[in-house]
Amino acid sequence: MIVQKYGGTSVGSAARIRRVSRRIAETVRSGEQVVAVVSAMGHTTDRLIALAHQVTADAAARELDMLVANGETITAPLVAMCLQGLGVPSISLSGPQAGIRTSRHHSRARITDIRPTRIQQALKEGKVPVVAGFQGATEDLEITTLGRGGSDTTAVALAAALRARVCEILTDVDGILTADPRLVPQARLLRYIAYEEILELAAVGARVMHPRAVEIGEMYSVPIHVRSSFRRGPGTMIVAEVPMEDRNRVRGVAHETEVAKVTVLGVPDRPGVAAAVFEPLSEAAISVDVIVQNVSTHGRTDLTFTVSEADLSRSLELVEPVCREIGAEGISHARGLAKLSIVGTGMLGTPGVAARMFRALAAERINIEMISTSEIRITCLIERRDVERGVRALHSAYQLDQVH
Repeated sequence: MIVQKYGGTSVGSAARIRRVSRRIAETVRSGEQVVAVVSAMGHTTDRLIALAHQVTADAAARELDMLVANGETITAPLVAMCLQGLGVPSISLSGPQAGIRTSRHHSRARITDIRPTRIQQALKEGKVPVVAGFQGATEDLEITTLGRGGSDTTAVALAAALRARVCEILTDVDGILTADPRLVPQARLLRYIAYEEILELAAVGARVMHPRAVEIGEMYSVPIHVRSSFRRGPGTMIVAEVPMEDRNRVRGVAHETEVAKVTVLGVPDRPGVAAAVFEPLSEAAISVDVIVQNVSTHGRTDLTFTVSEADLSRSLELVEPVCREIGAEGISHARGLAKLSIVGTGMLGTPGVAARMFRALAAERINIEMISTSEIRITCLIERRDVERGVRALHSAYQLDQVH
């Protein structure tokens, strides 16, 4: 069995839906059982959100999910119809019909369980189930969506639940590259990449894979193959361990532009204060990334963290009352920032990697506002206007266009 996921660009028109359907039919005729997962046709979700904002400035999260989930439930039956026209038995299923159960967080729900009874029945009957990605339902059947890139998560989670041989993520690029090819034309295709490397890349802005999908893949040992739906090619295999000849100290450069910074000023330096600040954000399912706390002076410190620019207003609403409760001196924020990151398992224990990054940015006169690190990642917070120059400078500094 194979799970194939087709993104919005791949199903963006009737002609492209026919091409995707022919590819699914070819896979079926080669002897594979196929479960297809589809996204909304290109830009459909954006158009639906824009329509909601024309109706009201403050759309309720539940109703927004009910609206945007329709994008995928339009694509799935179109693909199923096309397959049937090609002589391939098929059935379209919404996320809830496919058995995808989620948490109650509208627009950013997490999959809690998969009960793939209808998928298994369809496969038993010789049909190709075409599942609407990005969506699911709570236990009381409230429709939810999984956030941007959620169809990746749907596909990998279904592959895990069905014990599929592989999960193919078919997209509009050839695979996972060393940088965004729109900024770095000489970016190189990576034939293999480790789960932990792509997870870090996805978490800091690489758009090819959704971080939650990678987490599920690693947790359940699902082989993930990222490849183009438009061209035949080797693509990129996401694996537990990269072959020796494919290792490199730095594997890729990632960037994320929609970043905002929040600073809680004059925080009392005592136990429990950080928990008080971040717990309301966690309960609201707001992802907090780079966190820096200054050295305490006179019993007070500043606490700075980053959030998505889309989450800034809600974050301030949640943090401001907490600031008053804990006796902080105030709160400030800034928009127009970006994250610039390098990732690679070969960085671990290799001296000079960070210094080369900082030297390359300094040569471009790019100021670093915050720095965050893990064992295999270094992230710098910079001004958004500098991000393109920064990506090119780092790609060149680590010679990522060359095979090492």
